[in-house]
Amino acid sequence: MGFPTQRPRRVRGNAMLRTLVRETSLEAGDLVYPMFVVPGRGVERPIASMPGISQLSIDRAVAEAREVLSLGIAGVILFGIPSRKDALGSEAYDPSGVIPRAVQAIRESVPGLLVITDVCLCEYTDHGHCGVVEGGEVDNDRTLELLAREAVCHARAGAHVVAPSDMMDGRVKAIRQALDAEGFATLPILAYAAKYASGFYGPFREAAESAPRFGDRRGYQMDPGNGEEALREVALDLEEGADIVMVKPAMPYLDVLRRVRERFPGVPLAAYNVSGEYAMLKAAAERGWIDGERVTLEILTSIRRAGADFILTYSAKDAARLLGAARA
Repeated sequence: MGFPTQRPRRVRGNAMLRTLVRETSLEAGDLVYPMFVVPGRGVERPIASMPGISQLSIDRAVAEAREVLSLGIAGVILFGIPSRKDALGSEAYDPSGVIPRAVQAIRESVPGLLVITDVCLCEYTDHGHCGVVEGGEVDNDRTLELLAREAVCHARAGAHVVAPSDMMDGRVKAIRQALDAEGFATLPILAYAAKYASGFYGPFREAAESAPRFGDRRGYQMDPGNGEEALREVALDLEEGADIVMVKPAMPYLDVLRRVRERFPGVPLAAYNVSGEYAMLKAAAERGWIDGERVTLEILTSIRRAGADFILTYSAKDAARLLGAARA
């Protein structure tokens, strides 16, 4: 029965009612904050294309992690920029590398904060690709051993979760087997399961100093036109031992996120609100073209509504402050 018996506006008339009947909630605890860690001390190097985000030395990263925890954000994901790069990305799996030391420092100084580590080689290789390059191509199977070594290295340092982002076939199985063999059978794997070859990664590549020196990553990241393939990728990663799966980027792939949620109910699902999405938001807000605060929360709510259990986002601190102010 329709109007006048049905009047949906009745429950929109005041903020208290809107809160009571809201279908999708957004909390600071739904968010994970990405951080870029560099060698040195006292380093805080702003990233021009990502206002408010900086490369941080470990001491500054610890301070940032304290702030993140104080805002009620669930955790951080760490990306490392090494002191040197080589063809095999050897600092990625060096126990004295920047990420193992950052994990140890944050775990010691900021207990209660979830620490996730990105597992990939692109930040560490001198060619900028996510694996071992042979004859101008990334060698999938040779790369698996190095990714497994990196994951074990992070586990030994104290990471709560390891997150392979390389999109090599079989990397979840290789990492799971290596972790189990080294006594880390209970350590979860967050797999970048549906990671697209997106134009939204530009600011990240500046921040992580990881742009490919030749070619591109379309041979291993997913084609933007494909949706069914994403479901196959998720299924494969779950079969290989992934505990959580991710769709990346978030906003251009909300349809994929929803399809993954519906196909795999009950599986923990993350989405990455990536650097280009953040940069666009900040640029438009700085010019006064949009209400940046309102749009920040609207974007993140849309990602949750599409099915994400949690969101990796550079807007985490901004959103947490806004959510805290709304409750005050």
